[in-house]
This record gives sequence, structure tokens and C-alpha cells, in this order.
Amino acid sequence: MKTTIDHAGRLVIPKDIRRESGIKPGMPLDVRWENGKIAITPAPLPVKLEQKGRLLVAVPTKDTPHLTTDTVERTRKRLRRERSVGST
Repeated sequence: MKTTIDHAGRLVIPKDIRRESGIKPGMPLDVRWENGKIAITPAPLPVKLEQKGRLLVAVPTKDTPHLTTDTVERTRKRLRRERSVGST
């Protein structure tokens, strides 16, 4: 897919890519230059580590959206595709 960048530096990420990647409006993103390419990824979720019994657990420091069945299914399908491509 092709897109353009406007004079203010804004880039429109095509709908299919946003849907497949789970990017939503207002979601913080990390934008980096790596190996000659621009990489855009969801920003890591800020967490704090808490002791829960004998376990150390990462707990979000901000409210997070609930995990939906759709998100789980999209992630499962994407991982299957990535693993099948990597094994050929």
C-alpha cells in the first residue's frame, strides 16, 4: 500500500494495516529509524513490578483496555502466519 505525508509531517496509516496491527486512534506509538527504514510500533505499556506471593508481576500503571476476543484472534492468526513463513 502507498500513502503520502502532508506538509505538517502527518502520515495516514491505511485502514487495513491499522486493523491488522491493532492500532487505534489516540494510541501512543514509537517511531524510530532502524536499518534504513522507519519503524512504527505501539509504545510499550508502562508497568510497575509488584510482588504477588512468590511471583513478581508486571502491573500497568495506567488503565488499559480490556482484551477482546477479536484482539486475541487477530494476534493468534498473525503469529501463525509469522511462524509458518519462518519455517519455510
